Amino acid sequence: MSKSDAVCRMLKAGETFQGKQGFTYAPAVSAESVQSQGIHMQLLTIPPGGRAKAHKHEAHETAIYVLTGGGSMWWGERLEHHMATPAGVFVYIPANMPHLPYNPSATETCVAVIARTDPNEQESVVLLPELDAIHP
Repeated sequence: MSKSDAVCRMLKAGETFQGKQGFTYAPAVSAESVQSQGIHMQLLTIPPGGRAKAHKHEAHETAIYVLTGGGSMWWGERLEHHMATPAGVFVYIPANMPHLPYNPSATETCVAVIARTDPNEQESVVLLPELDAIHP
């Protein structure tokens, strides 16, 4: 897309899909929707007790803002670190960082906005099944 073809766009989240990680996402800004070159934004919904598969995003950074509920995340090369993320906080995940997010609540859904430097979203996802059993 040339600069002369570029236009500003207003979007609502699109149709939900199940990501490789095991969560439900509603994409908005992406290479597919607006021909973005370097960013992807979407809504993430984690049901009560929901858990992703251990994974990383190869060569791409991730920023998250927790809207409602709260989540938690194991992270690090062997998922040795833990972080609880209540509503109203931002989270930064460096490129290539293994992580395993989950919702510890038995009753409350977690909803978050995710921005990633991968405009194609799922292309950079690398599943890490060898880490899944570390935190059952």
